[in-house]
Amino acid sequence: MSLIVVGSMAFDAIETPFGKSDRIIGGAATYIAWSASNFTQPIKQVSVVGGDFPKEELQMLEARGVVTEGVEIKENEKSFFWSGRYHLDMNTRDTLDTQLNVLANFNPVVPDSYQDCEFLMLGNLVPAVQNAVIDQMKKKPKLVVLDTMNFWMEIAMPDLENVLKKVDVLMVNDSEARQLSGQYSLVKAAKVIMNMGPKYLIIKKGEHGALLFHEEQVFFAPALPLEDVFDPTGAGDTFAGGFIGHIAKTKDISFENMKTAIIVGSAMASFCVEKFGTTRLKEISKEDIEARIQQFVQLVNFDIELV
Repeated sequence: MSLIVVGSMAFDAIETPFGKSDRIIGGAATYIAWSASNFTQPIKQVSVVGGDFPKEELQMLEARGVVTEGVEIKENEKSFFWSGRYHLDMNTRDTLDTQLNVLANFNPVVPDSYQDCEFLMLGNLVPAVQNAVIDQMKKKPKLVVLDTMNFWMEIAMPDLENVLKKVDVLMVNDSEARQLSGQYSLVKAAKVIMNMGPKYLIIKKGEHGALLFHEEQVFFAPALPLEDVFDPTGAGDTFAGGFIGHIAKTKDISFENMKTAIIVGSAMASFCVEKFGTTRLKEISKEDIEARIQQFVQLVNFDIELV
């Protein structure tokens, strides 16, 4: 049994206060696959790229146990491209250029060989495309996780509301949670959003950690204070990859295990931001990941005597 990852595979060009990259490999599905492949295999990728996407990048993913049968290659077209500039706080950014290219008319096809999958991770894409993937699954996966963004709330809200009824876990950041719910309090926002369909809600707060909501339960995971943050691009997708990778590895979808999965996701995201693009994710070892997770345990571990 395996994991399906759906999302963009793309090029990014990034400027931060600490450096600048030329065109580098990016895309939600790319980050998710690199992250999740540390915990579970095979990962069955659904995406679309142009003829300009390097074949060696696909081969490196295949060597990690990523199946690319569901990655459509449009040889005569260009891959999705995004360029952005981050401000000094590394949380706010300006989009400089977006070229949809092959993503403009992306109609995902889920191959027959993917139909045995227990877990489905829908990276940030047009809600109608995410919905099309769910509808192609002959058997509902054990867990469907969806990431989305404010842009879709502004231009495709009816489609987003439709797909939210079909997912188990929604991932958004704090501003998106407020926009989607119309509530400032994240606790109130969570209740509104969970009434829209998802049983679980993860609210990502960047350098301030992440919150997990389920019914009346709440869990908070910190972010690791890092000395060097070079590039936040892909951190949320890397978080999602660590989260779903751990869930797929353990096959346990309880609230308690999701708490562990959030720590794993946070640890993976903390690696991602240390270098541009996917560079750092390609370097880390199992030992690096275990040591980083241990740092998270120490970060929040304390003894207290109640008076």
